[in-house]
Amino acid sequence: MKPFDMPSEPRITELSWPTKIVLGAGALQRLPAQVARLNMKRPLVVTDAGVVKAGLAQRLYGVLKEAGVSFATFEEVKPDPTERDAFAGLEAYRANKCDGIIAIGGGSPLDAAKLVQVLTTHEPPLSRYDDATGGDQYVRDNMPPLIAIPTTAGTGSEVSRSGVATLSDTGRKTVIFSPFLMPKAAICDPELTLGLPPGPTAATGMDAFTHCLEAYLSNGFNPLADAVAIDGIARVARSLPRAVEEGRNLLARTDMMVAAMEGAMAFQKGLGACHALAHALTPISGVHHGLANAIVLPVVMEFNRPVSTARLARVAVAMGDTSNSREEVLAGNAIERVRRLNASIGIPSRLRDAGVQEKDLVRISEKAFVDASHRGNPRPCTQEDLLAMIRESF
Repeated sequence: MKPFDMPSEPRITELSWPTKIVLGAGALQRLPAQVARLNMKRPLVVTDAGVVKAGLAQRLYGVLKEAGVSFATFEEVKPDPTERDAFAGLEAYRANKCDGIIAIGGGSPLDAAKLVQVLTTHEPPLSRYDDATGGDQYVRDNMPPLIAIPTTAGTGSEVSRSGVATLSDTGRKTVIFSPFLMPKAAICDPELTLGLPPGPTAATGMDAFTHCLEAYLSNGFNPLADAVAIDGIARVARSLPRAVEEGRNLLARTDMMVAAMEGAMAFQKGLGACHALAHALTPISGVHHGLANAIVLPVVMEFNRPVSTARLARVAVAMGDTSNSREEVLAGNAIERVRRLNASIGIPSRLRDAGVQEKDLVRISEKAFVDASHRGNPRPCTQEDLLAMIRESF
């Protein structure tokens, strides 16, 4: 099977989600057209030091300058952003009298930009808008437009309705969730991911995979999300190892960019225990979100296996299993295939190898239990269940 089921000659395609998606090699050149469509006169470009160091921010600045677009910059988003990043971005937005936002980078700049977007028209604290406590009802459709430009294939934040950050008043990694947070446009140019090193490629790619898989297994009902999720699972299984090994393989990078979008499209249905644990692992142990998902995922799949046998069997088939075995066997094969996928791209099999301390496991389970993600898990789980899963993953 080809790594990307589009014509072998790269091309740019425009798709409608609710977000306007411009997808394909060289899509960055179409940014000025989207700026004009959204009537931005002076956007704030939100990014981080890594994107600047890689030269990707300068490429974007060059495109805007050539088109005569006036803009300001905020380049100080930290990895796994906090509320502090959002307020610093808000200060830059107001000081430069901006009227829109362009976010370029991985999930951190894109999420931070969404929270800056909220703060331009909504009163703090951001915890007021926490989806887990019904705060989404307070998010209004009166925010400036946002254009999202991913430089990794992971979170899918460029097409999602959520922004994630660790909030100061709760200390929790929190999801702000509303359809009004969906970017007005997404420029998805796989050329921007060609220089991503193998480690970040693997971790962000497994984040996309986990979005697809947890959404597919989750207890919500959304057949459209299920179809998108299965397609994303197939794309990651066939293209992530190639993207890690051959970093400049444009077809594999494009496949992964599509899978990342599909993960975000699918997880509106719900997520599960894996994300609840990952959301706790990042602030407590400093583990990259995608890496945390990847290590914990096989254990969570095993926990869910008794109630998700048929769906796990379909996951195995999507990942390339042609054995025609019984569902029970295929379900086990799916879990083993995920373990082999992790190993093939250099993901450690244990949390202890990612720097997690055993003394923190109880605190991780406690924080995971108050995270809303586990409510979508197909098999209900207690805090004790989450502790058992994190211990096994350790």
